[in-house]
Amino acid sequence: MGPAEIAKPSAVAIAPEELDRLTGDIVAALKTVYDPEIPADIYELGLIYKIDIDDDRNIAIDMTLTAPGCPVAGEMPGWVENAVSSVPGVGTVAVTMVFDPPWDQSRMSDEARVALDWY
Repeated sequence: MGPAEIAKPSAVAIAPEELDRLTGDIVAALKTVYDPEIPADIYELGLIYKIDIDDDRNIAIDMTLTAPGCPVAGEMPGWVENAVSSVPGVGTVAVTMVFDPPWDQSRMSDEARVALDWY
């Protein structure tokens, strides 16, 4: 499974170089947020399903949890919002928790698999 789907603006309101920088910075910010029960960041775990950047640099993120009953379910969206809000140039950040499709280990990056020895 690949990384999160990143939906970019349809118009050319944001220069391609700026969009690449913004996307890279958002992914880097997401990699600073860790699942407290698994020693890997939420991006490499595949918990980020979609990142949408609109023409006004507002960010919409769809994410999930490793399990619906995760003890930090109420806190995780705030952690993600705070991390992405710290990226220079972003507008508002909205995080939506989704559970369809349910997360499973196949969504993890190879980096996360190696780090967790989950091969």
